[in-house]
Amino acid sequence: MDVELFGTTVALDETVVSISPDELRRQVAAYESGDRRTFDLELPRLAGFTGAVMRAMAEIPYGETRTYGQLAAELDSAAVAVGQACGRNPLPIVVPCHRVVGADTLGGYSAGGEQGLRLKRRLLVHERTNW
Repeated sequence: MDVELFGTTVALDETVVSISPDELRRQVAAYESGDRRTFDLELPRLAGFTGAVMRAMAEIPYGETRTYGQLAAELDSAAVAVGQACGRNPLPIVVPCHRVVGADTLGGYSAGGEQGLRLKRRLLVHERTNW
């Protein structure tokens, strides 16, 4: 399903969560308005490396970031592999891949299509990080 967030369309895979699409849209809208910092839903338990990266991303608090390298060290992997797993995240925003950045750059962002990096920066500003 598609949701609008800060003027950008973001695709979320509603089939991996136990709440209704309408509830998921309500929670994303509350996040956008500043009334919500976390999402009230059970995250998917994906297997393998992508699931491990998703669990690590879910642990990054609102308003903080981690680098691809930090997550890679935590998972005994490589930063590039972490970035690729971030790109496979079926629930951007909800599982906060926007909080994963490069050591000296914003890094990439697959959500939002051509507007992805603009959206990533906007999300980090929204959460009052240093980007």
